[in-house]
Formats: sequence, structure tokens, C-alpha cells
Amino acid sequence: MTGARLAIVPGIRLGGVIFGGAAIALVVASFVSLHITLAPLFASETASLALDFVQGFMPPEMRPAFLRKLGIATLETIAMSAVGTLLAAVFGLLLSLPASMHGGAAASIARRLSRPLLAVLRAIPELVWAALFVIVAGLGPFSGTMALALHTTGVLGRLFAETIENLPPGPADALRAAGVGRSTVFAYATLPQALPQFLSYALYRWENNMRAAAILGVVGAGGLGQMLMFHLSLFQMQRVATIVIAIVALVAVVDGLSALLRRALTR
Repeated sequence: MTGARLAIVPGIRLGGVIFGGAAIALVVASFVSLHITLAPLFASETASLALDFVQGFMPPEMRPAFLRKLGIATLETIAMSAVGTLLAAVFGLLLSLPASMHGGAAASIARRLSRPLLAVLRAIPELVWAALFVIVAGLGPFSGTMALALHTTGVLGRLFAETIENLPPGPADALRAAGVGRSTVFAYATLPQALPQFLSYALYRWENNMRAAAILGVVGAGGLGQMLMFHLSLFQMQRVATIVIAIVALVAVVDGLSALLRRALTR
């Protein structure tokens, strides 16, 4: 009876009520299981400690020698994110083709192999990939670049495959009916339709990779992140403040540039 009443009230459905109740119960259970208490955040000594901590960052380090090192690390971070995204776009496109294939035994096998591979690549976070490459290849930007490339390949490959699957089939079917080969169909029917969406996805992932590249230094994968961890370990907080400012400025510039490019592509 209650379910029937909820079903006839405009905008209210029994399924929505159940989902909302389950979500609230999950949040409450999470707070209870993690023993989260907010009282320490509002304690008088917390504000004093926070103020002392912030004052340790002032003034940021602005000596020319340090700024030169910062500039090199910034360029390294940009290069890591750009090369990693470019490699991921290429390999993601190559893997998206078999992942989006339909019909026939060969297509089924290719799809069953490529889909799990893409899932594994994107399931492993960049930091884990970077840690593995640091063990194999040593410290430096190469490890960070390959970590970004592998994880982003899994993400872009899945997005590219779904884009191809959702394209209007008309142009491709027309070329197939004329006896055109698979590669020609992709080059003249599929790619022209999907290219703007591909570029939009790649630019968006470049934004994400810029942020990821800035923190991969936690495991010694080069760039601003490695510089940040080095000075944090020495408690050189004024230099840390300058590095954080550089990271925020870099991410803001890249986010704005990427948003403008993606907006231009979708017009």
C-alpha cells in the first residue's frame, strides 16, 4: 500500500526512495566504521596549529637559482603529460578498433581480448604504474611518462571504442556495400565523424594528466612532484610554497587552454 501511494505522487518513485535511503545508510555506516569525528577541527588549538603551519610557508622562495630549477621541473612536467597523453591517444585508438568490432568470430575474439586489456590498464592508478616503472627503469621522467601513457591508454581506448560504437552507421554501411575494405571505411567514414570527439577526450585527459604528473614525484617519477617531495622531506616549506604556487598556476593555465580548444572543436 505504501509503495502504491509513493508511486502515484508526482516526482516520487519507490525505487528512488529505496536508493536514497540506501545512500544515506551507506554514508552513516561509513562515518561509524571509520570513527570520523569533526570535533578536533573546531578545537581552539587546531586553529593555532594551522596558523603556525601556514606561516611556515611565508615568504615563498624567489631566489633566481631556485626559480631556474623550478622552471626546468615545470617544463619536465608539461613534457611528461603531453608525451604521455599523445602515446595514450595513439595506443588507445589502436586498441579501440578491435574493442568496438562486431560480427564474426574474429571480431568476437578481438573484442574479448582488447576489452579486458583496456580495463586492466585503466584499473591500475598512475601512481602504481609509476612505482612499478621506477623499480624497473629507475627514477626520472621516463617512469612518470610511461605511467601516464599506460593508464590513459585504458581510459581513452574505452572512450574511443564507445564513440565508434555510437556513430551513425549509414556512411560506413554505404562504403561496405560498395565493396570498400575495412581500413578505407575507417579512414573515410568512421574517423571523420569521430575525430572531434576523439580530440575532445584527449584534451580532457591531458588536463587530468597534468595534475597527475605534478604528483607522480611522490614515487620519484620526475617533474614538479619529485621536486615537491624532495623539499617536503627536508621541511623547506618556503620552497614548497613556491612549488605549490607553480603547480596551481600550471594546472589553471592548462585547464583554461584545454577548455578553449575543446569548445572550439565542438562548435
